[in-house]
Amino acid sequence: MTAREELTTAVPTAVGAPPVSVIPADATSTMPALHMDGGKEGGSVLARVRAGLPELTGALQRVAELILADPAAAARSTIVELAERSGTSPATVTRFCRALGFVGYADLRLAIAGETGRAARTGGWTMDIGREIQPTDPLERVLGQIMAADTQAMHDTAALLDLGEVERAAEAIARANRVDIYGASGSALVGGEMQFCLHRIGIAAWAWTDVHNGLASAALLQAGDVALGVSHSGQTRETIEMIAEASSRGATTIALTSFPRSPLAEVADIVLLTATQATTFRPDALSARHPQLVVLDLLYIAVAQRTHERAHAAFSVTAQAVAGHRSSAGKDAS
Repeated sequence: MTAREELTTAVPTAVGAPPVSVIPADATSTMPALHMDGGKEGGSVLARVRAGLPELTGALQRVAELILADPAAAARSTIVELAERSGTSPATVTRFCRALGFVGYADLRLAIAGETGRAARTGGWTMDIGREIQPTDPLERVLGQIMAADTQAMHDTAALLDLGEVERAAEAIARANRVDIYGASGSALVGGEMQFCLHRIGIAAWAWTDVHNGLASAALLQAGDVALGVSHSGQTRETIEMIAEASSRGATTIALTSFPRSPLAEVADIVLLTATQATTFRPDALSARHPQLVVLDLLYIAVAQRTHERAHAAFSVTAQAVAGHRSSAGKDAS
């Protein structure tokens, strides 16, 4: 069965992840074990809840949304209070806790309290992240909201990111004969930045945004090559098709996404996760850009480390080639 055919059938979880278990929650909904999603055990609890939120329905979704809306209040609430405020039952809250990897609600409360307490000690800036930006807000406050949201997204991404997967991706790219990078719309900009960075250190890399050109390139890949797909949602059909084509030709495939059980993640060999913090006028897809760039910057540095001599020589040569186009002031500064 080819990777393309697997898109329409049941597929396994990301490579290296244990089988996904589903825990009954109530009569009408189930919840996957969020603590198994490739992120670090003991990492950011709120990041794990946020990453799993799109998969939840009914009562479980209400519990998750209530916790994310006001983590500090959730940490102060008893299990009965949290159940009443979310319109669920203590049994549903308990099942939610176990799906996150906690024995019970007391452990979840303690973890959330620790996370919100650390935020408060850094000045409390994270406490206002969820506030809606109003049309009349001064730019000073808007800047604070954006900085807070982006900083929290970086911390959440660090908590979710599996460094072992980054290592695997870096090793594959460092050995690759060629690297294809696929993305659409805003993800194409992120992929283009990665292509530029790899190209500067002597890695043969191409970024494709048109699905026809991308599929044609993917069809020419073979074992030893690498294909990287960028999609916040992991639902972009064109990117999934190009990654699937590359996989069917034997290339190592990498997905950069915010959703570990998305179709893109399911078809990839290696999954790199990012977290987001949406703000007014900047939904998740736009908020994902900075975390995506951070993860790809880490991957780029890891590749450069593994190809140090070649990378250093290539960077020196390319820097010299463009030196003549800098202003005199720029040359003096450098």
